[in-house]
Amino acid sequence: MDWRPKIIDKYITKKFIMTFFIALILIIGIVIVFDISEKVDDFVEKQAPLKMIIFDYYVNFVPYFINMFSPLFVFITVIFFTSRMAANSEIIAILSCGVSYHRLMLPYMFSALLIALLSLSLNLYVIPRANASRVNFEVRYTKLDRRNLSSSNVHYQLNPGQFVYVESFSTWNNTAYGFTLEDIEDNKLVRKITAETAQWDSSLAGWKLKNYFVREYTEGLQDHVRTGNELDTVINLSVTDFYRNKKTVEALPYKALNQLIDTQKMRGDANVMYAQIEKHTRWALPFSAFILTLIGVCLSSRKRRGGTGWNIAIGIALSFTYILFMRFSQMFVYSDTLPPFVALWMPNFVFAIVAAALYYRASR
Repeated sequence: MDWRPKIIDKYITKKFIMTFFIALILIIGIVIVFDISEKVDDFVEKQAPLKMIIFDYYVNFVPYFINMFSPLFVFITVIFFTSRMAANSEIIAILSCGVSYHRLMLPYMFSALLIALLSLSLNLYVIPRANASRVNFEVRYTKLDRRNLSSSNVHYQLNPGQFVYVESFSTWNNTAYGFTLEDIEDNKLVRKITAETAQWDSSLAGWKLKNYFVREYTEGLQDHVRTGNELDTVINLSVTDFYRNKKTVEALPYKALNQLIDTQKMRGDANVMYAQIEKHTRWALPFSAFILTLIGVCLSSRKRRGGTGWNIAIGIALSFTYILFMRFSQMFVYSDTLPPFVALWMPNFVFAIVAAALYYRASR
């Protein structure tokens, strides 16, 4: 089989890439219009500068949107131009010239590779930085307010043998209430600090304990106890740890994301699921380009009653099914039903089986 590029390869690749980016431009324009209409009251009420709206929000919103709905764009693109080729008998002519169905798939897979690499590059390098600016803008000028994020009954292992417990944390004044810090050595409690409140001090990069109580346990019958009104303490816990959620992990570079996962696992932090979902989504989503391209070609490479419109309807339905499946699979992580890797890659596994079955049928 001759795998060298031919005119037909350049023809299909050009159609694929051009249609993909045209679809992106059109749909992004529509989405931006709807987003402006939804948030214009917030922009006016909070007096958001026009320059920040454009460059801090919408310029950073575009790559985020492209990444989120790239499966939809890929699927619609393949369905649209392949259906047109089939309707114009171009597919039949190509196969009649001795080109096998397997060989026909080569330019499609090459185009899918380019899109997957683009999506992966956006996920690992561009989108985290863009999300940082976008989320900061949303916090400041829209109804997404960090003060609405609350934490209660927080249990962390800060270091091996050091544990902290917080009854509640107020994001209004960066204060932890019902603060307890315990040091354990050889399975024995050696020190316990309790305080009514612990307020974050940025100049200290630590916490100011108010109305504290320190008890040091000894081998003998006497324990050392001291109390006071205020005590400065620096521990492996910062105020940002109480703001870790789905939004904040989206803004972390890949290396920082892995470090956060390791830290949260060591602490026993339940919020680690947000970072794990983000990590596996960044890798799983780009691979959907290959699977959905294969399904799209198999569905649209033959003439069918209803023409291009029917194929596009099927493509939109299947692509939205994939996106919803990807979102729904996150619930298995939230409920601790499946490991993050299995849950986030499951849509690819399922649709890969569907693609293999369709490809076997179409190539016969």
